[in-house]
Amino acid sequence: MLDLQHVAMEYLPGRPVLRDVNVHLAKGSFHFLTGPSGAGKSSLLSLMSLQHRASKGMITMFGKNVTAMPREEMPKLRRRVGLVLQDYGLLPHLTIAENVALPLKIAGEPAKQIADKVRELLEWVELEQYHDVRPALLSGGQKQRAAIARAVITKPDILLADEPTGNLDAALSLRFMYLFEALNKGGTTVLVASHDEHLISLFNHPVLRLQDGVIVRNNR
Repeated sequence: MLDLQHVAMEYLPGRPVLRDVNVHLAKGSFHFLTGPSGAGKSSLLSLMSLQHRASKGMITMFGKNVTAMPREEMPKLRRRVGLVLQDYGLLPHLTIAENVALPLKIAGEPAKQIADKVRELLEWVELEQYHDVRPALLSGGQKQRAAIARAVITKPDILLADEPTGNLDAALSLRFMYLFEALNKGGTTVLVASHDEHLISLFNHPVLRLQDGVIVRNNR
């Protein structure tokens, strides 16, 4: 499903953020990614979501070598990946409903189906009253819920979540983790980056530990 072999990444020449990273995410697997602040977790997810290119090594996704793939071919693969960002990534000029609906619109789903799915998911994340509200009026936790709803609405082949529970209370954090598990049982490959060791301990999934740009542990 997703393989990284001897991958390195640097934003500035000679200052690598990731060094010799090797990761294999099998189809239908569920992993946590953890490590100290600054270890490179967000950078690793940016490579996996095809937002950035690796400086060295090879990345294979859905059986395709994406390391040197032409940019015009990447959007089709990106649409198969759900992404939850630390900074939410909500478009400020769109309402919450429009933000959540965006992946379905890009995929070309009929308007009636989009409206039904958005309504159902906004109810589930307890944001139905904010249907026509723009992101600026929401709290951090509400923005995070909207971002999660947008990421999962297409039931993606791969879900990458960068600190998805960072702005949520304990009850909501568990609720969304159970949602991710439900998606995983439906076939979605899930990777959740989190520094919350307690939350990770509540679930029996493999843990990838990143430190100084290298995977130093790959186990439970």
